[in-house]
Amino acid sequence: MKKIFFFLLLSGLYFAQKKEVIDLSKSIKDGKNTYKSFRVIDQRPNKEIGSILFHKNMVNIVFENNAEKDISDWFYKYNTTKGSDELVLLLENVAISEDIKEKYSIGKLALRASTFKNKGDGYHFVNKIDTVATISSRDTPYLSQSLAKKITLSLADLLKDSYSKRTWEFGISENDLTNYQTILIDKLDILKSDTLKEGVYKDSYSFFTHNPEPGYMIETNSKGVVTKASKGEDKKPIRNFYAFVHNGVPFKVIPVGYVEIFRDELGLFIEVKKEELFPESNSTMVMLGGGIGGLIGSVVANVAFVAIDASIAKKRKAMSGTEVSLDPLTGNYILPENFGKSK
Repeated sequence: MKKIFFFLLLSGLYFAQKKEVIDLSKSIKDGKNTYKSFRVIDQRPNKEIGSILFHKNMVNIVFENNAEKDISDWFYKYNTTKGSDELVLLLENVAISEDIKEKYSIGKLALRASTFKNKGDGYHFVNKIDTVATISSRDTPYLSQSLAKKITLSLADLLKDSYSKRTWEFGISENDLTNYQTILIDKLDILKSDTLKEGVYKDSYSFFTHNPEPGYMIETNSKGVVTKASKGEDKKPIRNFYAFVHNGVPFKVIPVGYVEIFRDELGLFIEVKKEELFPESNSTMVMLGGGIGGLIGSVVANVAFVAIDASIAKKRKAMSGTEVSLDPLTGNYILPENFGKSK
């Protein structure tokens, strides 16, 4: 009788386990056929992704076969390889968890992956994603499907962005891939130098490798606000650049102006408000001439704006700023948890 009971118990557990297979069908076509081959290196210490409870059944989110085969098949389904180098996807973490509340639950996805161009002299960093996404059952009852789809969309964005991304000059060995961030960051002069090179930096790579655009001079308006950079007859609005250094001070260009860049033992960061990084279409922070968004006619709290309304300037002063780090490998913002939310 005991044997029958345990058999039924195990059978119930078996049938209660369901699967949500990650659907890798979204197009990831490289229109320029940049690479001759593609490879996935699955460095995840735990190959299990995680599970979500659905109607008293645990639903496991899984790759159909395994990550290396499925993602490789996905790439070759959409791409004809003609280039000269190999694109390598380094899968570092894919983990799903669930926080079950009294009346709802929150599914959480943590995903970290990087891409490299494999040349003859080593692996050259191209791009990475390191993100955490949450989905509430109050928004959708199908958490497992939504989280599996988020994995697909995140990997698709990473790969498609990698086709056109600038490749780093520094090459590392395959054995060093497990520690690539530390190795590459240690090579960045701007994190060590006490004297910064004056000028404008067209993208994050040129900024963090400390290589300003040659020949460009920074120009300001009558109020001392930086508006453009010029090289002879070639004049470009400052919004066209990632960052600039003016009178020895580094600044990060943001949608509504620019903010001073600070450095501590952890790296580079800015102090900024959510409304300044992500201005809404109906926001009072609008883009004006020269690409500098408008609030006030001077630098206040290290942000430069063109004059619009003194009452708006007063409102801005009342909003609290937050430290936002700059990712030295991608130039992206590393937003703190609950960024911009009211306390």
